[in-house]
Amino acid sequence: MSVSAELARPLVDRYGRVHRDLRISLTDKCNLRCTYCMPAEGVPWLSKDNILTTDELERVAQIAAALGIVEVRLTGGEPLLRRDAVDVVRRMARIVAGDGPLEVSMTTNGLRLPALAEELVAAGLTRVNVSLDTLRPDRFLALTRRNRLDDVLDGIRAALAAGLAPVKLNAVAMRDVNDDELVDLLRFAQDHGCEMRFIEQMPLDAGHVWSRVKMVRGEEILDRLGEVFTLTEISGRGAAPAETFLVDGGPTTVGVIRSVSLPFCGACDRVRLTADGQLRNCLFAREESDLLAVLRGGGSDDDVARLLHTCIAGKLPGHGINDPGFLQPDRPMSAIGG
Repeated sequence: MSVSAELARPLVDRYGRVHRDLRISLTDKCNLRCTYCMPAEGVPWLSKDNILTTDELERVAQIAAALGIVEVRLTGGEPLLRRDAVDVVRRMARIVAGDGPLEVSMTTNGLRLPALAEELVAAGLTRVNVSLDTLRPDRFLALTRRNRLDDVLDGIRAALAAGLAPVKLNAVAMRDVNDDELVDLLRFAQDHGCEMRFIEQMPLDAGHVWSRVKMVRGEEILDRLGEVFTLTEISGRGAAPAETFLVDGGPTTVGVIRSVSLPFCGACDRVRLTADGQLRNCLFAREESDLLAVLRGGGSDDDVARLLHTCIAGKLPGHGINDPGFLQPDRPMSAIGG
């Protein structure tokens, strides 16, 4: 890997935001069918021929590290459905970024963690986020169209046993679906030494049926939790998407991600790479930069670095969800990567 001195500089956009976090989607496939993500029959999957190889992923991560990226988060779809997911982690973790190794984390539904958590830690995975929208088996079945809540809970236990602490649990708050479980979910996290993170539902569903009226706002989440717990905000959020709070004085913390009602775009430091090699400078971007064509068209490392810089240079000041002319991305969340 060789990036010229001219291009080996931080990824800074027109608004002065320095990008240090690369989100890489390993696959668009998933073994759940969450109602807020995709229809029961799934969505058209990406062509296998267009999925980035492990060598290509490693090359991009190495070049990105030369441009100031210090963390890679592996996402999907469900990243652990990729057969060589452990090898991807191993290769990423040995890349030098800044003053040390690249930090490698993952967002997963947890179903394969019982089998893979120890291998992932040995490969260099440092942190994991597990999706957990409900603690009720019947509700989990209705939400995901799969009867696998016990497997997710086993996955959380496996992650903790393997030393992936703190384990963060992500719940999308949905009105008349799971908004009556906010306190129960936080208590579960408290009892298991995890960090609960509640997320406002975003317009990223395949069916484009997201409703602002039905969305549970972050303020409402905090009000409900505040009826039971004493929440003390932790300062120094930086570029993190979640506002975090001590629960009853700690050590448990809870995070609330208000992507819609209180956007954090001004501090965003993330760039995304889809499983089929498209660069996205925003989760809600309407345009993508074709890195796959550069990688498979004989492009040099400088060509890859140049496309990364160009992609970031075109980043808008915000995602625009609250603008009158906002249009939802054509790709659903499963194809973009979280």
